[in-house]
Amino acid sequence: MKKLLVLLCLVVAGSSFAQIKMQGIVKDSIGTPLELANIIAINQESNTLESYAITDDKGKYILSLGKNGTYKIQVSYIGLKTFEEIITTNEEGITKDYKLVPDNSLDAVELTYEMPVTIKGDTLIYNADSFKNGSERKLEDVLKKLPGVEINDDGNIEVEGKEVSKLMVNGKDFFDGDTKLATKNIPSNAVDKVQVLRNYAEVGQLRGVQNNQDNVAINIKLKEGKENFWFGDITAGAGTAPSPNDELYLVQPKLFYYSPKYSINLIGDMNNIGEVALTNRDLRGFGGGFRLPSRTSGTSINLGNNGLGGLTNVQNSQEVVTKLATANFSYSPNKALDLSGFLIYNSSRLRTREDSFIDYIEIEDDPSTPEDESASLPPDEATISRGREASNQAIAKLSASYKPNVNNQLDYDILGRFSDDQEKQDLFSSVVGNTDQVDEAKPYSFNQNVNYYYTLNENNIFAFEAQHLLKDEDPFYNALLTNDPTNNDSPDEDAFDSTAEGLGFDRDQFGYNINQEQRVKSNQLDAKLDYYNILNAKSNINLTLGTILSNQKFNSNIFQFLDDGTRLDPTPTTTDLDGNLLSATNDDVEYRFRDLYLGVHYRFKTGKFTFTPGVSFHAYGNQNTQAGTTFEDNFFNVLPDFEARIQFKKSESLQLNYNMTNTFTDVTNIAEGLVLNNFNSIQFGNPELQNALSHNVRLFYSSFNLFNYTNVFAGANYSKNIDQIRSLTNFESVIRTSSFFNSQFADESASVFGRVQRTFGKFRASLRTNFNYSKNNQFVQGRQSLNESFTQTYTPEIRTNFREAPNVRLRYRYTVRDNDQGTNTTKFITRAPSVEFDAYILDAVTFVTDFTYNEQESNGEKVAFKTWNASLRYRKDRDAKWEYSLRASNLLDIDSNISNGAGNISVFSSETFIQPRFITFRLTYTL
Repeated sequence: MKKLLVLLCLVVAGSSFAQIKMQGIVKDSIGTPLELANIIAINQESNTLESYAITDDKGKYILSLGKNGTYKIQVSYIGLKTFEEIITTNEEGITKDYKLVPDNSLDAVELTYEMPVTIKGDTLIYNADSFKNGSERKLEDVLKKLPGVEINDDGNIEVEGKEVSKLMVNGKDFFDGDTKLATKNIPSNAVDKVQVLRNYAEVGQLRGVQNNQDNVAINIKLKEGKENFWFGDITAGAGTAPSPNDELYLVQPKLFYYSPKYSINLIGDMNNIGEVALTNRDLRGFGGGFRLPSRTSGTSINLGNNGLGGLTNVQNSQEVVTKLATANFSYSPNKALDLSGFLIYNSSRLRTREDSFIDYIEIEDDPSTPEDESASLPPDEATISRGREASNQAIAKLSASYKPNVNNQLDYDILGRFSDDQEKQDLFSSVVGNTDQVDEAKPYSFNQNVNYYYTLNENNIFAFEAQHLLKDEDPFYNALLTNDPTNNDSPDEDAFDSTAEGLGFDRDQFGYNINQEQRVKSNQLDAKLDYYNILNAKSNINLTLGTILSNQKFNSNIFQFLDDGTRLDPTPTTTDLDGNLLSATNDDVEYRFRDLYLGVHYRFKTGKFTFTPGVSFHAYGNQNTQAGTTFEDNFFNVLPDFEARIQFKKSESLQLNYNMTNTFTDVTNIAEGLVLNNFNSIQFGNPELQNALSHNVRLFYSSFNLFNYTNVFAGANYSKNIDQIRSLTNFESVIRTSSFFNSQFADESASVFGRVQRTFGKFRASLRTNFNYSKNNQFVQGRQSLNESFTQTYTPEIRTNFREAPNVRLRYRYTVRDNDQGTNTTKFITRAPSVEFDAYILDAVTFVTDFTYNEQESNGEKVAFKTWNASLRYRKDRDAKWEYSLRASNLLDIDSNISNGAGNISVFSSETFIQPRFITFRLTYTL
């Protein structure tokens, strides 16, 4: 890795010495400097774009040109006549100013090349062909090469440090703006322009009265010839791999049709090699473009997620079989009405294995209590977990938008989500022994959204937004544990025996067959009415009247199947915090929540500053009924918020945000009866839980300078949580029982992050840093302790963007994680250098490879693993219909990845087994 870095530095240095600078100032006819004027230099010998520049606010430009060459210089500015001339370079730099005059003639100079990057208002436009070298296949390959644009580790798009919230193609939503589906499936040869829409407003009527600085969208403009024709590609492949993956297969049709009136997108994927466009976790988090009306009200209510979360991710699986079928359409029967929708069906099967060692922290004895808290600590535990996950998920959405005129807009959306999931896990524990577990769930939900926007006149705007959610979840859990009925109450009794006694199970069985049925029904209405009064060109007032109405019903019961097949409904002897006996069932627990609020915000501009102070007045009411008893709490609260923004330049700003948030929990944390999260994690709720209050501060700076191709963003976040809902945990062996309460100890978290990126000719260098600190209070065995964590990450990177020569990206990620758990401190260090290389050879062969070395250090001990992937592709020329490719993943055929970490009460080390070496041959046909 060091040799590669030295070699690249030599290449950069050699390239720099072979170039000279041409610089100057562009002015108009009266001598005023022109900002955002475009200058391009075309190599006369090769007839290719050599360099380009955009002037800064002082009209200055800088071009990097080769020595002893001849170039055509073109200088352009909107509304002014384009100027061009031929220049010849030597060994010295050039200083030359240009003056542009008004364009009064009908004849215009034809620009031989388009500017790679242009700015129009808040829109940043990249000419995709200026950044392609022929090795790209999908949209993500193009986006990675654009300055200021990044694909993060989760596969989402970031622009200037902000995550892109919506992606469109020719102005039409692509699967409701999902960025991951777009980046991995839209063919790169169809992309003409990438338009980054900063300060993006979903509703044009509200553009001038809302703060949209955090909203970034991307519109992909297709090449000419792609409209009114089907385009895309179909890939089929096969290969071999070690048993049990003897025969590999892959079929991936991806077809697209766009016309001014309608569009159709069809994406399919069927393979057993682990290449997935959307994972199960992606689908579970797929929001379908829905945003809560109360998202800025200061109230946050958690309805919980009682479905299955998945055993692991695809990258950490030994076997992955997936089937994906998606369809997306949009139709505009007339100028006023837009219809759209999508359907996603995904079926996946995963096989997993993970070996772990868990070291539980020590708890000091409290001398003021008669109990020895340190005596009941869980022993260290080694586990081997083998799992299988089967998931079938379907998501469907229909949308309609009616805009009869500029003053009226009516939107309606309905989203349905259905799942049929099962997880099986065979767990061996050095403490508990063998356990077989099964989780099943068939949840469904319906989400409806209606919005109406009305502009009364130029000074008065009304906006109504309402969203209704109906959700039904039915998780089932079964665990089979070994048991020796002859050692009950003896010193060497089974680890689960004491817990089984407390739960009321029959311990005279040759195994514990424990089961739990749950049913959670959620019904929530979230609605608000906004009124905007525009006082003048620089200020407006916003009044908001809103409400959140939520109802949750919860039922659960724990039971045991005995050896003879009969069912036992246990009577637990475990008590709650007040000494009352707990129940193994939750019968008809109902939790009702109400928030009625009035918000007032005043937005005004003065010079470079924009201020938006605000306050919301909330009347809360929450009530839960269980076991014939009703607990009710009604109170009033005032939540302030504030935003300040300084716009230094068009592409440079600093933003400060502050808000207070009330957070409310879900019904499962309130239900008094016992609930099994799994056999070794049991909880019971607290019906008297109150809300948690948090203070949140955010500072964000961004600058995108096209004059020197420098992109900088930095931010800081701070949060302090008061009356945080925390768990009180007690252990019996490695089996924990937890309840919940409002902690009087405040938890805090802070983070600082940033990135500096600069382009030097064909080279782009960046440095990204992240610092995260958290302070959490934990309560174990009746003792309060403080858990502090500090993580720092540094990621330098350098990459090239040659049109003809091969390209390389070098990255080094260095992470240090320090954890202080009171009586235990740990330090984990991760070093992960990586290299990516791609070459387009003889306009026919594409070679792409990536290599990562990951080393983790803990307590002076180091472990490492390596990953190496490569592909070789052939097509006759860039416009060829057929492509033949040979791809290999995990070339080194490593068995597993290593990870270390620390939780609130433990330190762990895990070895996760992954897929073996896969080699596949693929055939792709391009429409």
